[in-house]
Amino acid sequence: MQEIYLKNKKIFQKEIGQIVKKHRLKTGKSISLLSAEIGMTKSMWADLEKGIKDPQLSTLWRICEGLELNISEILKELEDILGRNFTFTE
Repeated sequence: MQEIYLKNKKIFQKEIGQIVKKHRLKTGKSISLLSAEIGMTKSMWADLEKGIKDPQLSTLWRICEGLELNISEILKELEDILGRNFTFTE
């Protein structure tokens, strides 16, 4: 069970990172600028985009504010990519 969780957590983090990066690039803003706007370190933002970090919901909310998105938009994209049957458990 732990193996499935760890595998799927990596997939989840990678996809969230790609979604955030896609939207950041659409804004034309740098990691430095956006992270400063929302009070986040550049390294934390970069790690999130690389799929290294698993953001807390409050962090993801702040990121969405910086990207001028509703959190539901990011979560919907994530669900579309991962599928409705994506799970962290067996």
